[in-house]
Amino acid sequence: MKTLLITVLTVLSFSLSAQTTINGVVTDNKGVAINGANVYLEGTYDGGTTDSNGEFEFKTEEKGTQTLLVSYLSYETFTMVGDVSYMKDLKIKLREDVNALDAVVLSAGTFEAGDNSKVTVLKPLDVVTTASALGDFVGALQTLPGTTTVAEDGRLFVRGGEAEETQIFIDGIRVFTPYTPTTNNTPTRGRYSPFLFDGITFSTGGYSAEYGQALSSVLLLNTIEEPDQEKTDVGIMTVGGTLGNTQKWEKSSISVNGSYINLAPYIALFPDRNDWKKPYEAFSGEAVFRQKFNNGILKLYTAFDATNFELTQEDINFSEGIHFKLKNKNLYFNGTYQGMLNDVWSVRGGFSYTNSNEKTTIIDNNITDVENSIHAKLKFKRRFSSRFKLNFGAEYFATNFDETFSNTTIAPPTYGFNNNIAAAFTEADVFFSKKLALKAGVRAEYSELFKEFNVAPRLSLAYKTSKKGQVSLAYGNFYQNPLSNVLKFNQDLKAQSTTHYILNYQLNTDGKIFRAEAFYKDYNSLIKYDSKFVDFNTNITNDGFGYAKGLDLFWRDSKSIKNIDYWVSYSYLDTKRDFRNYEVVAQPNFVNTHNLSVVGKYWIADWKSQVGFSYTYASGRTYTNPNIAGFLNAKTKAYNSLSLNWAYLISQQKILYFSINNALNYKNINSYQYANTPDINGNFARRAIRPAADQFFFVGFFWTISEDKKSNQLDNL
Repeated sequence: MKTLLITVLTVLSFSLSAQTTINGVVTDNKGVAINGANVYLEGTYDGGTTDSNGEFEFKTEEKGTQTLLVSYLSYETFTMVGDVSYMKDLKIKLREDVNALDAVVLSAGTFEAGDNSKVTVLKPLDVVTTASALGDFVGALQTLPGTTTVAEDGRLFVRGGEAEETQIFIDGIRVFTPYTPTTNNTPTRGRYSPFLFDGITFSTGGYSAEYGQALSSVLLLNTIEEPDQEKTDVGIMTVGGTLGNTQKWEKSSISVNGSYINLAPYIALFPDRNDWKKPYEAFSGEAVFRQKFNNGILKLYTAFDATNFELTQEDINFSEGIHFKLKNKNLYFNGTYQGMLNDVWSVRGGFSYTNSNEKTTIIDNNITDVENSIHAKLKFKRRFSSRFKLNFGAEYFATNFDETFSNTTIAPPTYGFNNNIAAAFTEADVFFSKKLALKAGVRAEYSELFKEFNVAPRLSLAYKTSKKGQVSLAYGNFYQNPLSNVLKFNQDLKAQSTTHYILNYQLNTDGKIFRAEAFYKDYNSLIKYDSKFVDFNTNITNDGFGYAKGLDLFWRDSKSIKNIDYWVSYSYLDTKRDFRNYEVVAQPNFVNTHNLSVVGKYWIADWKSQVGFSYTYASGRTYTNPNIAGFLNAKTKAYNSLSLNWAYLISQQKILYFSINNALNYKNINSYQYANTPDINGNFARRAIRPAADQFFFVGFFWTISEDKKSNQLDNL
């Protein structure tokens, strides 16, 4: 018995002496003790937690090289590899996790519209339930600050820039012809249905080095990654019909959407100011196929539309009016792949092809424009740590444009050009802490047409001033080649350029967002010419210049009032240019100094309805009155429009939808047209250029057939 006791005591003594004590203290970067941090050896049960002083201590029988881990919520996990015998009196500092929900976000100049964004000012639902938008994502974005109200156009005019200065991308790949064709004084629409998109990023300036050939802004549309179920959507409207279907398999899916629009029945009921020979008619179809792989996803997107109409429009210089006829066919294909190469490397690439064939007749002049464009891009991303990520890539744009002009007196001349651009870019995201982040990049472009090389640095910096608020700065240079209406006559030019400076403050609380952003844009090398319209005799130079500066404000609140969601946008814009055929430096005629939008939505449970309104105010725009001295020497009256909508759920999957634009029937005036010659008293007669219709009424019935029998198209209205 004595021998057994001695043996047990010896073994126990040996075991105790074989244990190693690991101890230390855990603090944050400021030396403040962290209470409750987990401290343990990887792959073992040996460990403990820190006390109120940040201290920890535990014993282990492990020997040799081991991995010590220290973790705590909202902090990066600390890792130490070494011999356990040296893990004594450790002083460990944890760094804040820059991926936490309350971490700083680089947001200067950028509005996110997607549920996955840390800072979302618009949700996908908002893009198509805004009363004034009429189901067009561009129309919804026009309620955000930074945009200018050009009611007769319909495209995005951003911070003093022309509509052509904003480029649109689908899954990171360029769309060369994003808008449907139209005639004068009739707003266009985006070609692509919101049915297939789940995320939108609208950069009003200072955007990433990945994107180029846009002087003012970029609009990034992301197609749905994975549909949640199979379904069919049917729409019957006062202007046409839509049909969509989604099929889903284990690792792939396909969504198809088609629509037919014909305004003839509507115009028969509500005639407008145009003399229509053939009212607007359009057929469009879209499809997106998705194939998932173990480490990535392939998406193939295609869209086709055909448009035609014919009308005569009033003109003060032609008593019989101006005859206008248009036929357009447009095809767009986009293929992209994104995936992980390993734990730290990812790749994203894609290719797009655009074919546009447009035949236009103006009086007796026949114009045929054919454009073929491609965009190819390859981008890599290397994640060195949660605090440092590097992006780099290259892309190529190629555009072939041909125009044929003919009438009864002139032999058909042909104009055209090849506008090919090669570009490379690199950009780093650096998070110094949860409060401070930097995005720095550079973009290099070479124009084969101009034999010109441009380098454009981009920089963004963000600092979190409080738990809910932050400030951001952005700077960048941006280049864009002239448009086809210039290049078809003269290729001896160079790229136009701008420099952006942006200061942003953002406050993001529960259900509320406030943004204030000041900006300054410096324009150089703008296109200038010496004739009323550009033609083959026009002298064209890059001598134009200008500036734009202003303040944008945004407020959204979905919590203060039950069942009510609203937002308010205001923009102040001061801009002048000397470009085109301007005689002096002046405020362009597509600019409003003041723009205000108020959008509200209210869910009435007892009525099974969502009602909404959208109000737009814009101060007057400049025009030239030849009866008084000066250039762009007068302004129109202010623009006002109140739009209303009502979505009624007949049943969970059947919706009746009503909307009216300009419900109060404001008599808006877009501009004035003056006679080419004065009367006997030396005065130039004029007519007001008003919208083709002061109001627009819309009624639609939408029916969804889905597996869960709950989904509906409220998010597509």
